[in-house]
Amino acid sequence: MPESGLARDISAASHERSLVSAPTEEELTEFKGAVLAKLALEVGKDASSATDRDWFVATAYAIRDRIIHRWLSAERESNAKGEKRVYYLSLEFLIGRLLSDVLCNLGLADIARAALGDLGVDPNRLRSAEPDAALGNGGLGRLAACFMESMASLGIPAYGYGIRYDHGLFRQVIKDGWQQEYPEDWLSFGNPWEFARPEVIYDIHFGGRVEAVHEPGRATRHEWLPDETIEAVAYDTPIVGWRGRNVNPLRLWTARAVDPVRLDAFNRGDHVGALVEQSRAEAISKVLYPSDETPAGRELRLRQEYFLVSASLQDLVKRHLRTDGNLHFLPQRAAIQLNDTHPSIAIAELMRLLVDVHGLPWADSWRITVGTFSYTNHTLLPEALETWSVHLFERVLPRHLQIIYHINAEHIETAKRKDPTGFADRLAAISLIDEQGGRKLRMGHLAFVGSHRVNGVSALHTGLMRDTVFHDLHTIYPDRIVNKTNGITFRRWLLQANPALTKVLCDVCGDAVPDDPSLIAKLADVTGDASVRERVAAAKRANKVAFSRLVSERVGLQLNPDALFDVQIKRIHEYKRQQLNILETVATYLAIRDDPTRNWVPRVKIFAGKAAASYAKAKLIIKLINDVAKVVNNDPVTRDLLRVVFLPDYNVSLAESIIPAADLSEQISTAGMEASGTGNMKLALNGALTIGTLDGANIEIREHVGADNIFIFGLKAHEVAERRRQGLDASATIAASPMLARTIDAIDAGIFWPGEGGLFAPLMHELQHHDYYMVTADFDDYARTQRRLDKLWMSPADWNRMCMMNIAHMAWFSSDRAIGEYAEDIWNVPFVTPAKAAGRNP
Repeated sequence: MPESGLARDISAASHERSLVSAPTEEELTEFKGAVLAKLALEVGKDASSATDRDWFVATAYAIRDRIIHRWLSAERESNAKGEKRVYYLSLEFLIGRLLSDVLCNLGLADIARAALGDLGVDPNRLRSAEPDAALGNGGLGRLAACFMESMASLGIPAYGYGIRYDHGLFRQVIKDGWQQEYPEDWLSFGNPWEFARPEVIYDIHFGGRVEAVHEPGRATRHEWLPDETIEAVAYDTPIVGWRGRNVNPLRLWTARAVDPVRLDAFNRGDHVGALVEQSRAEAISKVLYPSDETPAGRELRLRQEYFLVSASLQDLVKRHLRTDGNLHFLPQRAAIQLNDTHPSIAIAELMRLLVDVHGLPWADSWRITVGTFSYTNHTLLPEALETWSVHLFERVLPRHLQIIYHINAEHIETAKRKDPTGFADRLAAISLIDEQGGRKLRMGHLAFVGSHRVNGVSALHTGLMRDTVFHDLHTIYPDRIVNKTNGITFRRWLLQANPALTKVLCDVCGDAVPDDPSLIAKLADVTGDASVRERVAAAKRANKVAFSRLVSERVGLQLNPDALFDVQIKRIHEYKRQQLNILETVATYLAIRDDPTRNWVPRVKIFAGKAAASYAKAKLIIKLINDVAKVVNNDPVTRDLLRVVFLPDYNVSLAESIIPAADLSEQISTAGMEASGTGNMKLALNGALTIGTLDGANIEIREHVGADNIFIFGLKAHEVAERRRQGLDASATIAASPMLARTIDAIDAGIFWPGEGGLFAPLMHELQHHDYYMVTADFDDYARTQRRLDKLWMSPADWNRMCMMNIAHMAWFSSDRAIGEYAEDIWNVPFVTPAKAAGRNP
């Protein structure tokens, strides 16, 4: 919010901080020549007929040429030194668009902008021509992307391993307020950043049977005789570190059949049947998170996860044998990080490779496996701690089931030795097999037992891991659980996303801010300087003007950039409590209608996020938000005071537009249910104040920015647990809150849904009688806290001072810090921070 009438628009582009000296004529000529050559030789166009996408592809190829030599050099140096590598296994890598990222990290942004301008190309249109890589869904994938960039920036040799999804999660379209899902098409016309590796192909097996082979004088060995084999083919995308000092590959696997077409069937006239095997194989890498509502969907998910880990482990074992030759030294040369529970089958797969394929003894193989693996847990939600039915697992991966049984037997023996008296009481809890309600494999338990370190991603989350979901395992392996609070890469979320604020920070805190984010702490020393506050506020307003244009283009809604932009952008889920936000929005709307002449603070409620395709309740919440928006935005009494926006198809690029424009960050999950969050960090870094519960990393944010500079409300984690024990019926709670009761009644009465049948009745009924996520319990405190924020907004100097205190104390939340902690405490690999590489630290 501007001070002293300083309400001027500032072009974000004009404020981008040059990280190198001004481009020379020679540099511009060279860059233009490289782009024009690629336009002709790779795209097959000349400048007069080139489209925006043609220019993007040509520019990407020209930049890629500059990356290759650095990449190959880093690989050769790592091999020559015998350096330990990190292998990061994740089902998601939400890398977003790479053009701006690579240009920034190579220090070529100014050269590219000027050169393209000379060629008559609009850099912003060119950037928009690049599709977001559809390789993830939310925070899990974005964290993996930030971590890959930080590993490259810290000089840590690493491979990211994932799946090259043809169509990603889905493209979200909102029609009549409902979410509809369509396939992403990001690979339809190729990807200029990737390198196909046709020589890197591995066989992935499924099904069949296992035979025990007895040989005189030797231990019995097991031979897996699969009945299906498909191929995993590698594609590499270079991930460039800060200032281009290091480049690491993100290796993605695509699935294909061994024989693309059965010619015998084709020639018999069965043209569709001839392609069945190819279709079945390709389904594995078609879509992220196929629905598991059907038996076929559950099997596809299991096949997908095993496909990832088998291809990745075969690849890294082959690399290790080529460079080292001795698998006993794998833990000294490789650190494998499991990003959440999805890749946990890797524990059994590495044991299979070591024991069955390479003939190592079981005890040696287990020592190697535990010494190599570490596991990051990202959630305490039961549905996210994957389980697989023993029947399904045995049919798809019969040898792995045998291995897991063996691991479980030895694990139980270990527990018995450590606690012979209490062992019987905790057997059911510690076993890798859940015998309740049908036999199931506990994949979180497998990852825990097979890793030498298990980390949570915030202090609260790690404590809850020890106390709840992994309590019994923690008593057996008490040194295994550690905390590593998440972080974000400042290169993307400050330098690239918010060049206007970056310029202010560099002017106030020093030109070395891009290399050493800790310098932004100096901003706290000048919060009393009105001129600096005005510059920060002006940068914010410029971002809000730019974002308002985007909203107008996408959904046709006009926004007031001087209103309070109140943002909740995240996956739609009940525990993230978009319902709480929209209920308070309805309550505010009703209050404004009651007294429109009151001194209301103009506010824009901004929502974005996807609901899982099979998550009906979350999709109904999206419908409620959109129907509330339709009524509120068309009401002449309220439309100048309250706006509601739901932006469809939330992705990294959209986040880069929303986050710099946000005034208020909604981090309102039910306490004890959000592992960490990283959106809270991105928003606070960009000057948004946080309203939130004491959940996830909100707790550490409060510790760093100060309790006076964050707005905390609601039940604490232990209070949530106690309320649940007392019962989930919220009728009395609602009756005690006239505002909440009126809000629920209004929704039930159909104010926002003119049709018949009480569309939102299931949501309201659950709030009344089964409020597991404590929406009603926290509502009144949340509403009071929002009114405190209204009061603060009316004092621009105080608001801007508080924003500056948040920005100043966010340096600790860098992914460089997080990766440094992983490197020291879990992976045992050396690293060099960008600040040290720039000569700032001894």
